[in-house]
Amino acid sequence: MSWLKRLFGMEKPENAQVNPTPQPVAQAPTSVQQAPTATQSIPPERLGLNGEYDQSGLAKRVALAFDQDSQIGDVNTLWVAQTGGTVVLKGKVPTQDILNKMISVARTVNGTSTVDTTQVTVG
Repeated sequence: MSWLKRLFGMEKPENAQVNPTPQPVAQAPTSVQQAPTATQSIPPERLGLNGEYDQSGLAKRVALAFDQDSQIGDVNTLWVAQTGGTVVLKGKVPTQDILNKMISVARTVNGTSTVDTTQVTVG
């Protein structure tokens, strides 16, 4: 089972990307003079798999990155979450090498500021 399926109950969407280009977000006009087409940018940690706004976007893109890395199997005793730009790994991994690889992959995802492994046990 893939990381995305196990953690978020979803199959990989078509055109899903680990580091997609943000889509513009329509912003409500605050005055009559403001153009209704004004956009605001999406924070990198809230960027979804296809560039849309997603509250869990960073965690989903890290899960997708794990799915795309052949050296990382679906470690079904580990979960991925996020707190702002921090990727939080929770659970158990079989070896320190696998954990190190996961940290390395998570750091390549745009929006990741740190990777928290304080809730991970090895062995």
